[in-house]
Amino acid sequence: MKRRTFVTAAATAALMPAAQGSGFSTASSTAGTRLNFTPEQLAGFAKKVERALAAQGAHVALLARMGRPLAEMPAGMQFTHVGIAVYSSITTTDGRKVPGYAIYNLYQKDGKPDVSELVQDYPVDFFAGVSVLEAGAIVPTPALQRRILGVIASPVYAALHDSRYSLIANPYNLGRQNCTEFVLDVVESALGETSDPAAIKAALHSGFRAQPVRVNPLKLVAGALFSAEVSLSDQDGTPVTATFETIARYLQERDPGTKVLHVLPD
Repeated sequence: MKRRTFVTAAATAALMPAAQGSGFSTASSTAGTRLNFTPEQLAGFAKKVERALAAQGAHVALLARMGRPLAEMPAGMQFTHVGIAVYSSITTTDGRKVPGYAIYNLYQKDGKPDVSELVQDYPVDFFAGVSVLEAGAIVPTPALQRRILGVIASPVYAALHDSRYSLIANPYNLGRQNCTEFVLDVVESALGETSDPAAIKAALHSGFRAQPVRVNPLKLVAGALFSAEVSLSDQDGTPVTATFETIARYLQERDPGTKVLHVLPD
């Protein structure tokens, strides 16, 4: 497993020079990072999330975490990062094979906040460094889960990744991407059974309702000027982005039977 430095996720409302170095898609925590919860709390919560997914019979689910307190998030946004959890056989450090969830993520590269890469980690790593022990999960129907898994297992998964990162990437077009847009593209590829990016974006234009980014325009401009992870190059008019909440609504419309869960600590 790749070990990486965690940089706390920033609310879009904080887009300004001081926000440089923070983003929705920053990586999981590692040694040396200040944690907001004890290792025992993180491990316990991660196991609770896994049990909640297993109780739904989820082989594939979209999993979200809270990198910032809700009070610091813009309206309509609760979670700061979304990945895809896949039930897998996991090899432990001592060589044992155990069942559990591997999480497939788009993360910003260390030291290059405007560049992303695809990284696999596990629930304890995924939740390390969060500000709030709360998770969101979207569990598609079994048929769609199988199709999403097919995309992940194929070259299409990597081909859908655009390494040009922006905190507020526009999900309707190509050119910039964040974690939620990438997850949405993977899901739409499975829904439409297509690997064609143009077809994926056309379908999203037709049915997906993105979240407007309601931030003072001066802050947006300042963020774009002074923070490498913020770009307006793919936006036209009021900036929009994909969120956990908008993806949940979309899947409930396109894949009736999709379930949305919120997991809280004990």
